[in-house]
Order: sequence, then C-alpha cells, then structure tokens
Amino acid sequence: MSNKFGHIQKVKFPALSKLLAVGVATHEGEKWVKHRRILNPAFHVEKLKIMLPAFSLCCEELVNKWAQSLGPDGSCEVDASLELQSLTGDVISRTAFGSSYLEGRRIFQLQSEQVGRFMAAIHKIMIPGYMSFPTKNNRRMRQINNEIESILRALIGKRMQAMQEGGSTNNDLLGLLLESNKTDVNENGQSIPGMSIEEVIEECKLFYFAGMETTSILLTWTMVVLSMHPEWQDRAREEVLGLFGKHKLDYEGLNRLKTVTMILYEVLRLYPPASAFTRQTYKEIEIGGIRYPPGVIFEMSVLYTHHDKDIWGDDVHQFRPDRFAEGIFKASKEPGAFFPFGWGPRICIGQNFALLEAKMALCMILRCFEFELAPSYTHAPHTVMMLRPMHGAQIKLRAISS
Repeated sequence: MSNKFGHIQKVKFPALSKLLAVGVATHEGEKWVKHRRILNPAFHVEKLKIMLPAFSLCCEELVNKWAQSLGPDGSCEVDASLELQSLTGDVISRTAFGSSYLEGRRIFQLQSEQVGRFMAAIHKIMIPGYMSFPTKNNRRMRQINNEIESILRALIGKRMQAMQEGGSTNNDLLGLLLESNKTDVNENGQSIPGMSIEEVIEECKLFYFAGMETTSILLTWTMVVLSMHPEWQDRAREEVLGLFGKHKLDYEGLNRLKTVTMILYEVLRLYPPASAFTRQTYKEIEIGGIRYPPGVIFEMSVLYTHHDKDIWGDDVHQFRPDRFAEGIFKASKEPGAFFPFGWGPRICIGQNFALLEAKMALCMILRCFEFELAPSYTHAPHTVMMLRPMHGAQIKLRAISS
C-alpha cells in the first residue's frame, strides 16, 4: 500500500511501543525523513565492512561454545532459537556500542525480557487505558524500560565525554547518532538540528529490538528448514567450503554466495519474521473503488502473500530455493510479491545488515557442523508480533571432521 498521496500512516500504540522501541520505524513525515537521513550512513557498504570483524568474532564464539558442548560421540543438542537470539544480541552489542560491549549485553538481557512481556500484553492493548493499569506485567515493563534508558544515558555520557576529549566517535551506531546530536543536518540548504539525547535513546532501543529479533528468527528457521532438507544443507556447505575453505570470511566472498542467498530468501518467503504490516488511514481514501474514512486499519499479510499459489505457483508451500536463481523480481509472477523487510522508501533500513550477519553465521555453522532436527522438536510456527517456533528449535549438531 503506497502512501504516495499522504493518506495513510503506521498504526500507533504509543503507551505500549514506548516501552519496547520507537524510532525511525514508527516516525512519520519530516521527523522520519530527518532520522532516516541521519541513520542511513550507518548501513552503507563501507560501514558494514567495518562491522564484519564484530560479526565474525560473535559467530566464532558461538561455534566454539557449541564445539565445547559436544559429547563423546561428537554430537550435542541445542535450542537454536535461544542460542541464535543470544548471538544476534551479542552482534548488536558490539556493533552499536563498540568498546561498551558489556553494558550493551545488559541491555540485550533486559530487552529480551521486555519482548516476552510485550507479547504477553499485546492482545490487551485495545482496552482503553490498559497500559496504565497497575498489573505486575505493566509495572515490570516500566522498570525494565527505566533501567534500559538509565544504562543508555550512562553510555551516552561516557561517549560524549570521550568525544570532547578528541576520541574516535563514529565507528559504531552510538557514535554516529551522537555526531548528529552535535551537528546540524543540511536539507536543501537549510540547517536542521540533529537528534536530541531522547531520540538517540529511542533509536538505540529500536536497533536492539529489530536487529536482535529479525536476524535470530531468520537464522532459526534456516537451521530448521535445512535440517528438514539435508540435500540443500549439503549444497550450501559445498558452496561455502568451495569459496572460502578454512580461510577467513570476507565481504566480497559473502556477496558471491548464490546458494546460501537463495536459501535465506526462500526461508524469508516461507517464514517471514514480520508476518504482517499494518497501516491506518488519516484522511479519506479510495482503494479499489471503495472509499474509506479516516481511522480505518489495513493489515497487509506478508505471510499470506508469500504463500499465495496464484503468485508463486502450485509449489508455493514447498521449500524450493532455486525459485530465486534469477533474483527476487523473477521469483514470482508479481515483482513486488516478496517483501519480508517491507517495501518502498520505508523498507527496513537494516536489511543488508541482517542478511550479511545471517550469511556470516550460517557459513560458520555449516563449516563446523552438520545438523538435523532433534526428536524433541515440534514444528509449530506461531505468530505473536513475529513468526517464531512456538516450542523452540531443538537441533542436533554433529561436528564435521577437519
């Protein structure tokens, strides 16, 4: 749904979303334009290359941890859902806060709890004033939010002092945001103030939530699906070993991965982390010959569109990565039918970050382990805000001989 004529906007639940994450993903109009312009440089290719060692370090720590958990038969069982959420939280901590990594990890722990509590409350938000009720969950969510913001304020204070003393500032997200805080953004020759400290805090919270959840869910479903389709797991491993061997993974090599990329796209088609996007009219609008008044909420189902037989063909429910062999736009009958990260000007700013991190993690896992579903795994995709495996993702790992 295009907002070309300015008739629609994102649905807002301010009391609840304030406790989890607001920021560029929720802003509208000129505020969104300013924040998007400030944040864009953090996700340019050169910045992603700078972040690659942090990706690599976190992934290496994960595979080493799994290697140390192997039993005498060379295998072990892990809940990939929890393990990969921890991985992506570590990546966010390092790339967002750099040298302040340990403080960042505490934010990850708190944000993980906040997500769980958010999901417990999400079905009640239509009750007027619900978030003001003194329930145990509401009180704890406010406590978590206060602690997260307190940690961020302390981090910001330390970083601003370092900046005043001439220290390096902008090799991580926090540095970039604080640089904008002390300089103006030029827009058509006009000087526009950068972000306030409050806005910096909100963007950091959003970066944590979006970066941690999206990539961990993508990687979790990828391990589940490749466990179900060992022939594709073998093909992906063959590509990774053929391209890198035991050498260090680099940006150019990761971008040359065709089979791995097709697999990730097909997983995003079958199991999009965000299963739907909502929009709300704030002016009268006509769609398909029907006029809608202000205040109407539309839900665009990513999940339904990605599973529409008329768009994708009779094999729509099958895992067939080679449908993406010629790229995204030729994978279906409708060029715009694949939109796991949204679409248009407001497409997810971190999609390249998420895909690069997912490629790095999957490559390192494939080099070290074969994996299959554990007997305890139950396939139960479940949507509460995002599409997750309801009962976790129990995976049996087996070490690959050198």
